[in-house]
Amino acid sequence: MLTTMSMKNAYLLSVLDDLKAKSAHEPEFLQAVEEVLESLEPVVEADPRYEQQNVIGRMVEPERIVMFRVPWVDDSGKVQVNRGYRVQFNSAIGPYKGGLRFHPTVNLSVVKFLGFEQILKNSLTTLPMGGGKGGSDFDPKGKSDAEVMRFCQSFMTELQRHIGPDTDVPAGDIGVGAREIGFLFGQYKKIRDEFTGVLTGKGLSYGGSLARTEATGFGLCYFADAQLRDNGQSFQGKKVVISGSGNVAIYANQKCTQLGGKVIAMSDSNGYIVDEKGIDYKVIQEIKEVKRARIKTYLDYVPSAKYVEGCSGIWTVPCDIAMPCATQNEIGETAADTLIANGCIGVFEGANMPSTPGAIAAYQAAGILFAPAKASNAGGVATSGLEMSQNSERLSWTFEEVDAKLKGIMEGIYAACAAAAERYGMKGNIQAGANIAGFLKVADAMLWQGI
Repeated sequence: MLTTMSMKNAYLLSVLDDLKAKSAHEPEFLQAVEEVLESLEPVVEADPRYEQQNVIGRMVEPERIVMFRVPWVDDSGKVQVNRGYRVQFNSAIGPYKGGLRFHPTVNLSVVKFLGFEQILKNSLTTLPMGGGKGGSDFDPKGKSDAEVMRFCQSFMTELQRHIGPDTDVPAGDIGVGAREIGFLFGQYKKIRDEFTGVLTGKGLSYGGSLARTEATGFGLCYFADAQLRDNGQSFQGKKVVISGSGNVAIYANQKCTQLGGKVIAMSDSNGYIVDEKGIDYKVIQEIKEVKRARIKTYLDYVPSAKYVEGCSGIWTVPCDIAMPCATQNEIGETAADTLIANGCIGVFEGANMPSTPGAIAAYQAAGILFAPAKASNAGGVATSGLEMSQNSERLSWTFEEVDAKLKGIMEGIYAACAAAAERYGMKGNIQAGANIAGFLKVADAMLWQGI
């Protein structure tokens, strides 16, 4: 975790100390909050209202947390029980918005960290969406479609009491793809007897948006391209390593290849592949989305590629650009030092908080480009916001229309982050700029709305 030695503001220190006392057992959440608070020091000192109305003390506490039992019956007839969560963190600028994650590592700390990051991420998109997050410690891997359906139906039976198109609009995340969203939506519709845009990431036949599947990966590359160009660089001719092989990673591969880069390594939780000729995203798409197989299967398609057991070693593959798209804290200080020593010029985050504080400090000390997740992976939620707009209008936009809007939003986010960093004396620090730009809009709304 970050130390607070560099943070001198008494108000911010008191907020953090109070939060540590209350949430000592929630390391991911505390890590996310501390990283943001350090960036906000010049903002708080420039406007006394934030301390007078304890805006930050209020912002780090969720408006509501729902935790519930999820019983379901497996294919052998045995009753299983999982734990479900929804953290409705902040609704100052719009209804709660954020994904559902189904993964064994899900706990309250993880959901709170994701929800807190979502507040700032949604603010950066400029769309009217508050921050929230949810999920369960249920693992869809290895489960039949019938088991997943029964779990989703049980999960939604409770969650439906707390969400709605103008209240809270969940989406997908790790472990929650088109299959899961479909089952969740079907159960909501059945119980509530209404067809509304209560979930995003829906199938195209029942209110989904074109380009939503590609949005986070495409958006990551649009943001990275803007940051590279602003620093006299581009994707052209660059070797790219992308961790993960899910939705974000697959479409980041597609877009950065279109922009002139060459993806030479990708991974899953078992290991990673290296293909110096360039990894075809369509092969990964077939392996993961059609066959639901392990990434090692890539060697059946490309025998000349190399497979290595253990996913963490992917950061030893020399590259120009690194795109962590797997999970939180996947790049530590040692991995960051290896990337830098191998000549990496930029790290652009596609997963949520994939770099540890030590890794981020290493990037900054080395002067390489760094794009924090709350800014660079905002394309998914931005397009979810566009899906909400289409649902409200009962319209469906073309792929090209959505993609163009997404590109404009991501380039706008980069510009806002760069401008905020420069305004507060930290030119080029996109991490600080993202925190500041996201915070200002939410804080202003909170000031207007009273305590």
